[in-house]
Amino acid sequence: MSFLTLTGIQKSFGPVQVVKDFDMAIEKGEFVSFLGPSGCGKTTVLRMVAGFEAPSAGTIVINGRNQNELKPNQRNIGMVFQAYALFPNMTVHDNVAFGLKVAGMDKAAIDARVKEMLGLIHLGHLADRFPYQMSGGQQQRVALARALAPKPQVLLLDEPLSALDAKIRVSLREEIRMIQQQLGITTVFVTHDQEEALSISDRIVVMNAGRADQIGTPFDIYNRPATRFVASFVGTLNLIEGTVVDPTANRISIGDQDITLREPLGPAKAGDKVSLALRPEAGSIAEGARGDTALTGQVISSNFLGSVIRTRMKVGEPVISFDMFNAPGRNPPAVGEVVTLRFTASDLLIIRE
Repeated sequence: MSFLTLTGIQKSFGPVQVVKDFDMAIEKGEFVSFLGPSGCGKTTVLRMVAGFEAPSAGTIVINGRNQNELKPNQRNIGMVFQAYALFPNMTVHDNVAFGLKVAGMDKAAIDARVKEMLGLIHLGHLADRFPYQMSGGQQQRVALARALAPKPQVLLLDEPLSALDAKIRVSLREEIRMIQQQLGITTVFVTHDQEEALSISDRIVVMNAGRADQIGTPFDIYNRPATRFVASFVGTLNLIEGTVVDPTANRISIGDQDITLREPLGPAKAGDKVSLALRPEAGSIAEGARGDTALTGQVISSNFLGSVIRTRMKVGEPVISFDMFNAPGRNPPAVGEVVTLRFTASDLLIIRE
């Protein structure tokens, strides 16, 4: 039986339904990220698990116990918010100790637990500082230690890194993942940053308009998007419209060129339009590049992005982007140059929804 189960969860604010028939089963010790744009319902689901919002329908079960009628302080849940939410008039030690004092632990046990938590986040030397004397990354680590100190059964993180600069975000997300694995705590992480979700999650829930469009591992979400929304939201993607030429042979045309798909076209007939997805990194224009499929087009732009150069070419009407690694001794193709992009047919996915 799963450790955290959400069944038929719905949430409406007046006439507006923001979460629609949401189902999710999370295993003990699993790290699951809810990924999606603003307004998709991901934070509302998190707040219902925490008890800050009551579901309009459905049940939330943690470790075999229905949580619907329990108040937030009865659920044994740790939560870290986007804003650090530390008590400004308390030291780091006292912030981490706060929940333990509320629980009625004796002073010696509190001091030992606080020392353990500050050691976990490598901030034991700052125990006597106040929040205003610390950086944003340090404050968020203290907020994490405070959430973990009472030994919660579930840890909820609501976009905890969005207020930090890029380098600190990367290091702190790695630290959060390491601590989560070390403690084996069931964790739900809400983010709109796809890179965060892909890099630290066991599974990702891609949410769209109150529903889970797809639930899967980072590998599956990125490489096998189930819907047009997931394909366009996660990673950079070419969405290409093709025309069915011969459905029995899986033959389609893109612009003025025919190719054969690996994936069956299904009930399509000649002349039908089909939506296709191709990642920019899937192909190569290098001489001798391997691939059973090729498209030739004229370069219309090249953008230098540091480690890669993203080039766009026209194949008839469709425009396709592809990436090539930056090599100091090799110039990118010039605008107007005709190039051939080679890739495997299995890299070209049919988007059916």
